[in-house]
Amino acid sequence: MPEDPLKTLSDLASDAHARIQATHQHINPVVEVRRGMRDAGIPADVMTIDCLRTRRRITLILHDETPGVLLYQFVTIEDEVGNDFQQMALTDMTEHRLFEWIQAYFT
Repeated sequence: MPEDPLKTLSDLASDAHARIQATHQHINPVVEVRRGMRDAGIPADVMTIDCLRTRRRITLILHDETPGVLLYQFVTIEDEVGNDFQQMALTDMTEHRLFEWIQAYFT
């Protein structure tokens, strides 16, 4: 298990972002790590990947109470966060999977 899951996820997102920009200039995703949940007392890190053109968002959450698990959902920027999260092992997340998600959901 990686020592810093947020750094692992950030590195994967950075690599996927660079690959998307090289192959799909029109997508131009915006990746952001958000502190709102921690600031509200919820022990979790949130990363959002937004497409401003399509107004779609991929939300990724690492919750301290479920180490090694990545929660994710596909929403719109307006919806922000829904209640239905899917989950997967963080070790199953790859740069290629993130690239595929961004490519499929934002086009």
